[in-house]
Parts: sequence; C-alpha cells; structure tokens
Amino acid sequence: MLNLKDISMTFNEGTPDEKKALQQVQLELKQGDFVTVIGSNGAGKSTLMNVISGNLTPDVGDVLIDDKNVTFYPEYKRSRMIGRVFQDPMAGTAPSMTIEENLAMAFSRNKKRTLKLGVTKSRKDYFREYLTSLNLGLEDRLNAKVGLLSGGERQALSLLMATFTEPKILLLDEHTAALDPSRAELITKITEDVVKKFNLTTLMVTHNMQQALDLGNRLIMMDKGQIILDIRGEKKQDLTIEDLLQEFRRIRGEQFESDRAVLG
Repeated sequence: MLNLKDISMTFNEGTPDEKKALQQVQLELKQGDFVTVIGSNGAGKSTLMNVISGNLTPDVGDVLIDDKNVTFYPEYKRSRMIGRVFQDPMAGTAPSMTIEENLAMAFSRNKKRTLKLGVTKSRKDYFREYLTSLNLGLEDRLNAKVGLLSGGERQALSLLMATFTEPKILLLDEHTAALDPSRAELITKITEDVVKKFNLTTLMVTHNMQQALDLGNRLIMMDKGQIILDIRGEKKQDLTIEDLLQEFRRIRGEQFESDRAVLG
C-alpha cells in the first residue's frame, strides 16, 4: 500500500547548516500494517511523514501509494489518499466552523466537488453514528463550534475526520503528545479501534517507547535520517523498552538521546 524507494532529502545543501534529513530510506507497508516510528529529535521522523504526505518532495527517490507513483503529486492531490492527524489538536480542524461543518468538509475530501449543500439530513445521521463511537457525547453537539471543544475532543474529532473516508494511508504525527495522560489514553484507545475497524494502513510517529511497543504489528527506529531497526510480528510483542535501548547501543555504539522516549 505504501512503498518508499531510496528516499533522500537534504536541507540547506552546500551551506554550513547542511543537514541530511533522510538517507536512502526504503520502507514498504502492506495493506493493514500498523507501524510505529521512534527516534530521537532530528532522526528524520517528521521529514518522513512530510515526504509521504506531499508536504515535501524528496531530492532522490520515489513515493508509491497503492502502486501509483505520487512523488510529484502536491499535498492537496494526495489528501484524497491520505488521512493525517497532527500533534497540535488545533491543526486538524477549523475552529470557527461547527462540528458538522468540519465533518462535511472531511467527508468531501475524496469526492468530486459539487454545488450541493454540504450538510444534508442523511449526512447528519451518518455523522451522529460515527461520533457516537467516540463515547464523548459529540453526537449531540453537531452545531457546536469546534473552537469550544477541549484538546482531547478536538483530537478525537481530527482522528475521526482523517479516517471515516477510509484513506489508503493514515499518518499519525505524535497525535497524543500534547494531551494530558487520561486524554492521551482515550485517543490511543480510539486510534486502536478505528485502525482495526477499517483495517487502515497506518504509520504513527511517537516519542513514547511504551506506546510504540503497545500499538501496531511493527516498529521501526530512525536515527540520523536512516531506518536502523525494523521489528515486526511476535518479536515486537516480546520487546521491552530496555531491549530497544540495548539495540540502539548495539547498532550505534552510543546512548539513546531522548529521555522523553523512555519516560513518556
């Protein structure tokens, strides 16, 4: 479903600030894979997500989604195939619009634009059904402005908006990091349920190693723009945080930098 072939990306090339953000990255995700991504700050995780979403075009390499080469597709064109949830709960929604207006906008993402009314009765019923699955009572607040929702409610709504059109790829960019522990736990549970329900091919970046171990069927570790570890299946289920830190020391010969990854 997703194939990255020899992706390389350098920022400020030829200057004293040159940084190799990605170096010959190869990554293939099959339909239904749920891959968690860990790595210290500057490892290339966000750049990887931006290359997949079309926010950045790689210097070298190809991006294929469902066997279609989308390397030079702009972000708006790829958005019909990709759902993305960001770390900032404010980023995935329009605060001045109501819940139902936000949902209608997301619902139309992968459909032809028409002059028909965006929110119909049948769509309202459809939206209520999906909002009910969040168990947050939002199905009774369709006309509430999204800007009045809590961070956790907005992130839950963002997740729903990113997934209910069943995108080919779901990108989760530290989508629980800005939430308090109880809300983060709630969003994590909703994430598991939604990904399983739609069998979504998912790539989730997280600083929290325990979260990376608990979720998904595969884990990759990045460092200095490279994928240095790729663990899947039963082997992943038996891993501990200490195992991951030991693997990093074995591969790189140094300590893992980010305490956030351990303590998160």
